[in-house]
Amino acid sequence: MESVTKSIDVDVPVRTAYNQWTQFEDFPQFMEGVESVRQLDDTHTHWKTNVGGVEREFDAEITEQHPDERVAWRSTSGPDQAGVVTFHRLSDVQTRVTVQMDWDPQGITEKVGAALNFDDRRVQSDLERFKEFIESRGMETGAWRGDVS
Repeated sequence: MESVTKSIDVDVPVRTAYNQWTQFEDFPQFMEGVESVRQLDDTHTHWKTNVGGVEREFDAEITEQHPDERVAWRSTSGPDQAGVVTFHRLSDVQTRVTVQMDWDPQGITEKVGAALNFDDRRVQSDLERFKEFIESRGMETGAWRGDVS
């Protein structure tokens, strides 16, 4: 099992950062390799990805979600993965977003990528694109404020 933890400070209020992160269908706008995410219901999503030429489709379940604090998930099909994104208020207008992910690399390409820390760099790059996306907009594209325990 591989693991990565990365953080970035974004210049928006915690509510704005959190609300945007709950808009899973917008992930392809800032996550490299994510072709589409379809929200099936409040706690289930379907993903299509293409990472390093490896195309995958899988389902994920939101296992915990608390407004302005955290969103946790795990895959329910495809490669074994799980993670959590936390939101930390730094000031009225700044938030630290931290992603912690665990996954089981499949095949030689993913194992080599993990060994060379490509996954660490990808998560950091995705966070940098999220920062640019949300700061350039100044507001979220939508919000889901439900609580999943």
